[in-house]
Amino acid sequence: MTFLCLDVGSTWTKGVLVSPGGDVLGTAQHRTTPPEVLDGVSSVTDALGEGRVLACSSAGGGLRLAVVGQERLISAEAGYRVALSAGAKVVHVFAGMLTPADVRAVRASAPDVVLLVGGTDGGDERVLAHNAGRLGAARVAVPIVLAGNSAVREAALGSLAGRRVVATANVLPDVGELAPEPARGAIREVFLRHVIGGKGLSRGPRFRRMVRTVTPDAVLSGVARLSGVFSGSVLVVDVGGATTDVYSAVADGDRPVSAVGLPAGRRTVEGDLGMRVGAPSLVEAAVAERLDGAGELRAAAGERASTVSFVPDSVAERETDLRLAALAVVVGVRRHVAMVSGHLGARGAELVVLSGGVFRHAGDLAVFEGFVRAALGAHVRGASFVVDRDGVLAPAGLLVQGGFSGVGDGLLSRFA
Repeated sequence: MTFLCLDVGSTWTKGVLVSPGGDVLGTAQHRTTPPEVLDGVSSVTDALGEGRVLACSSAGGGLRLAVVGQERLISAEAGYRVALSAGAKVVHVFAGMLTPADVRAVRASAPDVVLLVGGTDGGDERVLAHNAGRLGAARVAVPIVLAGNSAVREAALGSLAGRRVVATANVLPDVGELAPEPARGAIREVFLRHVIGGKGLSRGPRFRRMVRTVTPDAVLSGVARLSGVFSGSVLVVDVGGATTDVYSAVADGDRPVSAVGLPAGRRTVEGDLGMRVGAPSLVEAAVAERLDGAGELRAAAGERASTVSFVPDSVAERETDLRLAALAVVVGVRRHVAMVSGHLGARGAELVVLSGGVFRHAGDLAVFEGFVRAALGAHVRGASFVVDRDGVLAPAGLLVQGGFSGVGDGLLSRFA
């Protein structure tokens, strides 16, 4: 049995046909075709042939999460932990008693899902009860994941009657104890049931039934599995036109004490680091980091931001793209390491996987690699650098999540 793994993104729909042994039999892509994304999907499947379909999607801008909680630092951390492997991006954090103005601010952040938390089990009930009442009275239209004090659950559900709510276990069951897994599962459920269908991507239910998860969640599953296949710590950097996503994972036996109880894979999204729309802010972030040569790229970054479909057509332009990509990798990894402090352990990454069109179409990466090693120091000093030229990390994650881990391991063995 072959497997047809599909990734329906906002711009491109990509497919990888995988053999039962984990070999890549073919790849294809087509521009994503809203308002009927199945047109683009059909073009990809026609090019690749038959296979068991496994699909993920980040079309429509991905999954945006707003967090409403009780104490700001705890609420922000809870939101980050939940978003980490649910493939979400935290776009707003509020803590305390909601006012009408605060509800408007939540709405203004344009979330796809609101995560409503507050109080330990058996602890404070007032804030969660009040905020559920405010969100219910304000008729917040997006789905709500209720993951706060279990003693308030029934009352909160009553206040939210008529809203789309998924109730799950408390993300903070006790003081100092974060338990994000049930809320992650609920976020995925909401994404599949409500968000995919609500983004106007397809006219019928077939696409919603086809999609198993959000793309970053599939990639994170693939990265976590790769750390086991590789038997070491892994960094994956996916540089796109608007954002840079950084993933890391360590093999179970190498996980530091500080990471026990957390998912093997971690993910951060940098919305100001990109190769086209995000190029000007990328350059300014690199200048702030005092990276060599960053300021020289301001004009090139502006040109790319004004023409997002720009494709380099000369050696000089391709080299400029690689220089921008190097800045994105360095700044993105530095921020990721700061966010997941200690996750990679004392040795740092032992394998760096580069993903994105700029790398797939690049030739010699020696100068790029030298710059990145020098700028990131111990974080990547002993690492091997490889390029995910066939885009297999999301397919591998889909295979793992679908119960075909052996096939996924075969697909990932190219990096080991």
